[in-house]
Amino acid sequence: MLKYIAKRLGQSILILLGVSLIIYILIRCMPVSFIEDKIAQMNQGGATIPEETIVAMKEMYGLQDDSFLGILKGYANWLGNLCQFDFGDSFKYGAPVIDIIKRDMGVSFAVALVATFFEFMIAIPLGITAATHQYSIRDYIVTILVMIGISLPSFFFAQILQNIFSLELGWFPFQGFFNASTDSSPIALFFDKCYHLVLPIVTVTVLSIGGRMRMTRTNMLEVMNSDYIRTARAKGLKERVVIYKHAFRNTMIPLVTSLAGLLPSLFSGAMITEQVFNLPGIGNTAYTAMMAADIPFIMGYNMFLALLSVLGVLLADLMYAVVDPRVKLQ
Repeated sequence: MLKYIAKRLGQSILILLGVSLIIYILIRCMPVSFIEDKIAQMNQGGATIPEETIVAMKEMYGLQDDSFLGILKGYANWLGNLCQFDFGDSFKYGAPVIDIIKRDMGVSFAVALVATFFEFMIAIPLGITAATHQYSIRDYIVTILVMIGISLPSFFFAQILQNIFSLELGWFPFQGFFNASTDSSPIALFFDKCYHLVLPIVTVTVLSIGGRMRMTRTNMLEVMNSDYIRTARAKGLKERVVIYKHAFRNTMIPLVTSLAGLLPSLFSGAMITEQVFNLPGIGNTAYTAMMAADIPFIMGYNMFLALLSVLGVLLADLMYAVVDPRVKLQ
């Protein structure tokens, strides 16, 4: 086991190096430039920016050389700082990248964690029900609802919820994370924030149920046609025992595979949903930084997600041995 983990960690380091190089080159080749945006903003005020000032700004931000060798040199400098656990300072926000990620990660994590909990609690029972009652009215209703959820764009569904529950019914706030007029006590502020997060959580949950439910249904149908399921039924076992003890355990193996992407999804933020509801989450922050070509923040944010993705895959591999005793990690 330890040898397997050490081997996978070595492979993960090589993967992260390759991912970081590709991301850095792509960011440096973006048509948007932070320096050009700054100059355009200064020119809008009627000021004339001398060429010496532009060159000095590019040198200050390390963007003076856009050639391929210059990009590689910039990547080497960034990688050297990263080895010292320095993600750099954000161009746009003027603060260390790691501090911005820590500051805005909490909102995104709260939304993703609660939405993931409800997703599993709803999607897996629906998938099992649809599979055990294949071609029934229950199966058709669940499948139609799932397809509707998969087909709806997140911004469209979020705006529908806003129009119905915020504008027409007035049950929930339209946007924002808290009400400025709320009592400043910690308890009142906590419940006010939870109240503002109801619609974003519903949006993320409904739109993510479909894929998980369809995966569960497909895997359950495949397992239910296996020989050992027919043998278990021939022994006279109760249908509940056959489904949940024998069939569902084998269905968990593909579900564990999907958990590899669960870890980064908890911290990446729902970028579009956070934009619609104007939440101060990491997804909204990353979108704003990307539009401003904030290279240090984009690199730090993407490498943070890449690291979580690698850890998620490693944890999924380790979970195989827990779910299926036949799997041996060597």
